[in-house]
Amino acid sequence: MSPTTARRRLTREESRAQTRERLIDTAQHLFVSNGYGGASIRDIADKAGYSQGAFYSNFSSKEDVLLELLRRHMEAEATRLSTVLGNDAQQPEQMLAELEAWASTLNHDADWCMLSIELQLHANRSPAFAAEYRKVWDKHRSEIGGVIGLLFDKLGRSPPAAPDELAAAFMALSHGLALQRMSTRPDPSGRLIMVFLRGLIASAECLGTAAVAPADSSSREPRKRAAKKARR
Repeated sequence: MSPTTARRRLTREESRAQTRERLIDTAQHLFVSNGYGGASIRDIADKAGYSQGAFYSNFSSKEDVLLELLRRHMEAEATRLSTVLGNDAQQPEQMLAELEAWASTLNHDADWCMLSIELQLHANRSPAFAAEYRKVWDKHRSEIGGVIGLLFDKLGRSPPAAPDELAAAFMALSHGLALQRMSTRPDPSGRLIMVFLRGLIASAECLGTAAVAPADSSSREPRKRAAKKARR
């Protein structure tokens, strides 16, 4: 074997990172196929080709892996959304078209839909996991809220509710539809989110405008009498 074709030996850090990635990928596959409760740490380690000691060198528990999968999914989603709205030169319709493209991919990953069910079920059963689950969820809601606030700002509109509240509503819609997903039907999550978002944008007030209440007739009458007296 020539020096140019010889495989480079991994450093300790690279080897550990590779082990961690294999464990995560294997855990996701087993959580989806067997359910969270049906996948043991031994199953994950054996399927990935490692010992249980290798698992515990990277994760403290199965819950730790489950949370890592959740973090990765939500961070990737928030990053993509930020990228969509990161171009200041975009026109409003271009931004919305980019959002349409992003939304069209929501819940198309059948594995993630199954995994989201496992996450919710385990959070309902384990108070300790639920607390960590909520931290990741709240962080994601805040990030999505920031993107929504930026979108309305770029469109020159005032959001009809706090951006974090709108983010929570959209997340609940997407998550709820993922739980009801049928493999034989196209998932409507992205399309419906954009329908609601466009409706909110269309009905939102423009920034810098304020509704001026019509003057009450009873308040106009004294001014009319005062004007008449002044002319006399």
